[in-house]
Amino acid sequence: MAANLPVAYSLDPDGNLSRYLQQIRQFPLLDVDEEYMLAKRWREHADADAAHRLVTSHLRLVAKIAMGYRGYGLPLGELISEGNVGMMQAVKRFDPDRGFRLATYAMWWIKASIQEYILHSWSLVKIGTTAAQKKLFFNLRRIKGRIKAIEEGDLAPEHVKRIAAELGVAESEVVSMNRRLAAPDHSLNAPLRADGEGEWQDWLVDETDNQEIRLAESQELSRRQKLLAGALGILNERERHIITERRLKDDPATLEDLSQHYGISRERVRQIEVRAFEKLQRAIKAGATEKRAAA
Repeated sequence: MAANLPVAYSLDPDGNLSRYLQQIRQFPLLDVDEEYMLAKRWREHADADAAHRLVTSHLRLVAKIAMGYRGYGLPLGELISEGNVGMMQAVKRFDPDRGFRLATYAMWWIKASIQEYILHSWSLVKIGTTAAQKKLFFNLRRIKGRIKAIEEGDLAPEHVKRIAAELGVAESEVVSMNRRLAAPDHSLNAPLRADGEGEWQDWLVDETDNQEIRLAESQELSRRQKLLAGALGILNERERHIITERRLKDDPATLEDLSQHYGISRERVRQIEVRAFEKLQRAIKAGATEKRAAA
């Protein structure tokens, strides 16, 4: 389906994008009955031509919705392309027997596709991880304009409180998002001086351990794992299973679980665990002593 759609160009918006907008006007709008029959053909017979007509007849709707998101600094052609993807998803899932028009159903898919693209592309630093934060991201600018909160810098406390109440988010999130939108990302490759020598990333400090420390830690971990594996070998099968389940797993088994597994009391399981752990400690210490002596 996508291969037959006109391409929404993002380069040279005065030329290619304008030509695209003229091109989509050539696709006729559908009346109710025609839309219903095309949707049935696609849904019941996977008729690609019917799906193509459904999509192309709504490309003007996609462009109109995409234009409402021009304030985020992304090329309009890219927003239209993402909206077209959402339109195709809407056609794929549209059920004409539910009684509403495709445009009503498709608007949600188009907006969702464009908004996800904006959130992904607008910043290298991820913002808007929850539904409430996404709502805040896409409505903050509009509400600020409506309440005439056009002050530079941080919002006035009364404006913060009003926006937070209207969108159902914490006041701290409103302050954080407002600062985030007011301060776009800067490239780490930006020059430090006018002569172009040196970049911001040159001053970043790598706080991770150096290669020598990482190698030493890796070797120490390997040594401990070998000692543990050797020590486990001195335990019998039941002791090894209980100590593994109780001491060596992220989600330890309960005494009750193991007592039911072996048909013994919880106290007996605890005694076996304590005894096995003591044997394990002695074996590990002995193994470590032997390795030091051999070294």
